[in-house]
Amino acid sequence: MQAPFASRPGDSRGRLFSEDESTFRSCFQRDRDRIIHASAFRRLKHKTQVFIEHEGDYFRTRLTHSIEVAQVARTISGALGLNGELTEAVALAHDLGHTPFGHTGEDALSELMSPYGGFDHNAQALRIVTHLERHYACFDGLNLTWETLEGIAKHNGPVTGALPWALAEYQATHDLELDTYASAEAQVAAISDDVAYNHHDLHDGLRAELFSTDELAELPILDRCFARVDQIYPDLNYYRRRHEALRRFFGVLVEDVITVAQQSLADIAPETAEDIRRSGVQIIRFSDAVFADLKQIRAFLFERMYRAPTVVTMRKKVTQVVHDLFPFFMEHPDQLPKQWRKDVDEVSSEVELARLVSDYIAGMTDRFALQCHERFLGGRPPR
Repeated sequence: MQAPFASRPGDSRGRLFSEDESTFRSCFQRDRDRIIHASAFRRLKHKTQVFIEHEGDYFRTRLTHSIEVAQVARTISGALGLNGELTEAVALAHDLGHTPFGHTGEDALSELMSPYGGFDHNAQALRIVTHLERHYACFDGLNLTWETLEGIAKHNGPVTGALPWALAEYQATHDLELDTYASAEAQVAAISDDVAYNHHDLHDGLRAELFSTDELAELPILDRCFARVDQIYPDLNYYRRRHEALRRFFGVLVEDVITVAQQSLADIAPETAEDIRRSGVQIIRFSDAVFADLKQIRAFLFERMYRAPTVVTMRKKVTQVVHDLFPFFMEHPDQLPKQWRKDVDEVSSEVELARLVSDYIAGMTDRFALQCHERFLGGRPPR
């Protein structure tokens, strides 16, 4: 049973371009399906989460991360009586704007784009679903509902101050009310991202042997999880022991979010989805105690994983790949694929060309960026 403050398909603000409604799918289900079938979603399969895509078959990619986020989001959404289809749509779309090579690629592209308005992966995700996906006869983008677009744009909270250019450009034609909080469904998608990566980065770090199980067992929350596993299964082998502890850690985070949300919702007593937007507070969040513990875990991951010598070495190599590709395509836009050249012919300034080149590079997978670097610049793939 849905809560009164859940987003309802019948109350949707609709799509920018009018379409006939489906006879068997809600508007939010249709959004989710369009995101799954989008080219940008498929490309997440070969985009970095932490480790470069070719470094191992078992490490998470942006695609597997997005699927895990959607799974967490469905669980929390169901427990709170929210609209699962809208929650899943936002969760699956939240990383569409990521560049190749994860945050390393984003940092490089942001630096290169600083004279041209910068680069922001959340704004790029909105640009993809409203402009860059070009498959439909009557419109560019996916023509998603207002609620899904709102969730993509501001699932992390109100967007204030100077807007990223891609977000400002769209906001000028379609008001997403960026100064308010997003729906509860979008907030669930955002916190599910935190739950997923805090869990799976620990798992991937162990697999990469960047730290040991014993070190994890000393961290907050995890110490209790390992102690409980050891109490129940005193003779469990190494791999099963750490899996059992990490899945309990996963459960602690999800249960904490649900408990805090239930209390917040009881305090605010929203009667509609709009009440959530106008509440002025982040309703879906961790408790203060768990948030403090997660800060310690993130600090551990930053030192031992994100800035591990092997990871830093690879970061330098792939940063150079992006720094080489951008000026190359700025100087040789004729080397862009055929379907991009029509857009090149229509640009009227260096800024517009830079944004076009940024769109192209941001859409690359890890392997395609490396192939382009080798093809056009003679660079060898980093190893």
